[in-house]
Order: sequence, then C-alpha cells, then structure tokens
Amino acid sequence: MNYSVSPTALAGKVILVTGAGDGIGKVAALEYAQKGATVILLGRTVSKLEATYDEIEKNGGPQAAIIPLDMKGATKQNYLDMADTIGDQFGKLDGILHNASLLGSITPFEQIEEAAFDDVMQVNVKAQLLMTQALLRLVHKSDDGRIVFTSSTVGHIGRAYWASYSISKFATEGMMQILADELSDTSVRVNAINPGATRTKMRASAYPAEDTELLKTPADIMPLYVYLMAPEGKEVHGQCIDAQPKK
Repeated sequence: MNYSVSPTALAGKVILVTGAGDGIGKVAALEYAQKGATVILLGRTVSKLEATYDEIEKNGGPQAAIIPLDMKGATKQNYLDMADTIGDQFGKLDGILHNASLLGSITPFEQIEEAAFDDVMQVNVKAQLLMTQALLRLVHKSDDGRIVFTSSTVGHIGRAYWASYSISKFATEGMMQILADELSDTSVRVNAINPGATRTKMRASAYPAEDTELLKTPADIMPLYVYLMAPEGKEVHGQCIDAQPKK
C-alpha cells in the first residue's frame, strides 16, 4: 500500500508520542516534527527525551514539549493533570501514538511471576486506557483526531513463552477495536500498528542471537506511522495494520 503524504502533512498538529526517548518512538517523534507537527515527548528518562528534543530543534522542527512520566507508577490523577497541562498549553491534541511498552519475561506459562505480569499489563494496557480516557476530550477538539496503538505479531496469534506480552497486545487490539467502534461517528480515527521485527533494544533483548543487520530499522517503517496521523489516512479506522506485511 502507498503511504505517501505531503511534506507538510502534519503542519499545525499537536501529537503526543509515548516512549519518545528511544527506538520507534524517537524516530516517530522526529518524523512527525519533520512533517510540521508540534510533538509532545513522553517517557521515563529525561536525558533521552532531551536528546530527542535537541534533534528536533537541530532539524528545524517546531519546538517540542517534554513530559517525564513513568507509566509503571503513574496514577489516573497523573494523566488528568497531564491533560490539563496539555490543554492549557495547546488547547487541543490532534494525535496520540501509544508506543511505549514493556516486554516482560519470556518464560513458560507456569513460571510467569505475578509482579512481572502486573508490570506488563500496567504499562501496556492500563496506563494506555487511563491516558486515553484523560486525553480524549482534547482529541475531540481536533478537526481530525488520531489515536494509534502499538500491537505485535503475538497480539494476533499467541506464541509459546510470550504470555505476558502477548496477552497485553491482544488486550491492546481489543481496546483499539472497542474505542474505534465507539468513535466511528466522530472525526477521531483509531487504529493500531504492528511494527514487526524491527531493530530496537526490545527486539534485541528478546532475540539476543539474532543478526540485527537483517532487520528493518524504525525509519524503514515510518511511512505507515505518518500516514495514520496525516489527512491522507483519514479513511482508515478500526484496523491493526502490519508495518511489514508478509509477501
């Protein structure tokens, strides 16, 4: 599919990216800024967010904003306060890219530790639900609002030993479908992306022996990430799209 958009497709838009300090989130933030968006960078590590901020500035993009937040420990009130801050500063929110995720342990089902499972579900599911609830009123103020979740191949078909992550991504796809159905009569489009095997630290921790040179880079899969935020992608709704479809 052709995911081309105009060079200024995101001009005037305000887009929040979670996990914006590293990997796919960082590259998406840079790409959105390059296409004209004001990007709100959310993540756990301030130094990484500042590096993304500096790179956007160096590339001549609109001035970004930084929100340091650990989604593992954040409460509903944290997200409500965040929404108030974004509302006061920008008045609206045109897009949310839910990119941040925890991998958890790759382990036999019988050996899943409750605390580790809770952490994965907290970051990958509950935090995204609470954040979306808090921010939805701002997204409705956009003429062309977008919410993009991040799924996985193991969010389509369960895989042995990947239980915590896989269960969280099945939940993510379900959350996306439910929200898309509820918002089908609005101007907000809701979708998910399965990035596929991509050269990131999370992938390396899951497959330490893999030859990373054979993998796509985050930059390789960015056209889809931009398309779903851009006016060109407004007809796509309620779908989980594979960034690397099988040929």
